[in-house]
Amino acid sequence: MPKSRRSITDLILHLHPPTVPRETLRLTLSWGLGGMAAVLVGLLFLTGILLLLAYQPSTDHAYNSILILTREVPFGLWVRNIHHWSANLLVVIAFLHLLRVVLTGAFGQGRRLNWVIGLLLLFLLLASNFTGYLLPWDQLAYWAVTICTSMLGYIPVCGLWLQELFRGGAEIGPATLANFFVLHVAFVPGTLFILLLWHFWLVRRAGGLVQVQHDEQAITNRVPTTPHLIVREAAVGLVLIAFVVLLSILWDTPLLEQANPGMSPNPAKAPWYFLGFQELLLHLHPVFAVFVWPLLGAAALLSVPFWSETALPTGVWFGSERGRKLALWSVSVGALATLAIILGDNLLLSSVEAVAGNTLITRGLVPTILFLVFLTGIYLLLVKKMNYTRAEAVMSLILLILVALTVCTVIGVWFRGAEMHLVWPWGQGDG
Repeated sequence: MPKSRRSITDLILHLHPPTVPRETLRLTLSWGLGGMAAVLVGLLFLTGILLLLAYQPSTDHAYNSILILTREVPFGLWVRNIHHWSANLLVVIAFLHLLRVVLTGAFGQGRRLNWVIGLLLLFLLLASNFTGYLLPWDQLAYWAVTICTSMLGYIPVCGLWLQELFRGGAEIGPATLANFFVLHVAFVPGTLFILLLWHFWLVRRAGGLVQVQHDEQAITNRVPTTPHLIVREAAVGLVLIAFVVLLSILWDTPLLEQANPGMSPNPAKAPWYFLGFQELLLHLHPVFAVFVWPLLGAAALLSVPFWSETALPTGVWFGSERGRKLALWSVSVGALATLAIILGDNLLLSSVEAVAGNTLITRGLVPTILFLVFLTGIYLLLVKKMNYTRAEAVMSLILLILVALTVCTVIGVWFRGAEMHLVWPWGQGDG
């Protein structure tokens, strides 16, 4: 074997075992979501380096450097489009990967640390997207970051300090752009790269993808990683790259006018991946929408693997056919209940001139207690009355929460118009 080829094979075998169970090669087990995320990270690193050759990180030159990049530099617009769509697709893929891990029981014994690292990676992906959002210094970026950093001010005790830390002062300006630039090109990518390697190594140490544990024949039926697994990973990666390239040809990355602190757009929205939390701000007290509910959600996700018997049977989607039906009901109930609550609350708010009830108690503590009681009731109903396993009940609750956040995000993206009123997307017009 040539030395160069042997070096590539050795690198592959650092990330993969020499052999893998044949059963784990089927696409429907993982849909290649972890590999897709790695490919998108690679595209982001490559295109990010190319963009740095033209970008100037100062408020005086950032916007013009983007204009020069997209109008005068050969393939500059195309490279920026690839970077933009890769970043946005990465958030979606990471979210789906999280779901896949939950629905195939891939966070149980021996994989708990990797679940925590995966959540940290998801946080870093959101941080990478958010810090990169400001860099074009256009109206869209400026006011989206203004909205998001304003949310930090609602965090008790340290909120204003965090806000000034990220902004580099009381207002968004040159210091903010410098902070976001350093975070985007140095700190976040460096941390992301280290955790990503650790994540893949832990997958290998755990024996690769999860599989059906009681199927002894499937466990012992192993095939060489090269070429069986590598060919499949290459095929998925090439198809994904082709899709990103095509998407980048058909749709350009948005770029509005240069940032103008004196002219706020209407509506002023956060980036789409934070619009679910902005939607919560319309219905809850800001402290609960920005701090309490996200903190409770993060704590629940971090602690799930350490609660015994919360992981579904490994390698089987939804754990069983009964679990599949429960998942369908959970998604339906979560979507319909969230939609009903949003519409009902919108009618309630529009029926009074001054929302006197928008206080820490009536719009914060009371809804939080009711929500926790609702989730507890669902869990007890499933486990005590309907004889579902703890793992199936936990799966149902996770799906309910994620679907609710998804519905909030969809409404924020397409159904919130001027003054953040509910509108039909096709009825907004130009005004």
